[in-house]
Amino acid sequence: MVGRSRSVVTSHPFTRARLCAVLLALMTGLWAPISSEPKAWAISLIEIAELVAHPEQYDHRDVVVTGKVTNVQLATNRQGQPAYGFLLQDQAGTIKVVSLGQLEVREGDFVVVEGIFSRLRQVGRTVIYNEIKALSVKPLNRLDPDFVG
Repeated sequence: MVGRSRSVVTSHPFTRARLCAVLLALMTGLWAPISSEPKAWAISLIEIAELVAHPEQYDHRDVVVTGKVTNVQLATNRQGQPAYGFLLQDQAGTIKVVSLGQLEVREGDFVVVEGIFSRLRQVGRTVIYNEIKALSVKPLNRLDPDFVG
């Protein structure tokens, strides 16, 4: 393959949830070409443990991760817009996800999150590490069972 790729190859086997995530990402256009060359992909499914282990490598870059939604928190930003945050857990780790808008998933849902990863963000005197600002949060456990088998 010619061109640059930010894909991460892991030795972890595909679980049913991970396979669903890949299929959903392909169907919804989360994976997009970064150049005019075919087969060059901008983003790829990344393990949460990989993000946490090498945050400098992914800082301010698009990432796609999957996991289970936990610890949902709803909020309103300074402009009065709805916002939310939750922890995203996979088999190897946990990461914080934040976004503006209405949350369309629930506690316990398995989701695909596409967003911008930040290794640190300062809010006043507080420093927040390893966070994804979500551009898209798609539920996996509501896929058509006939499609995924």
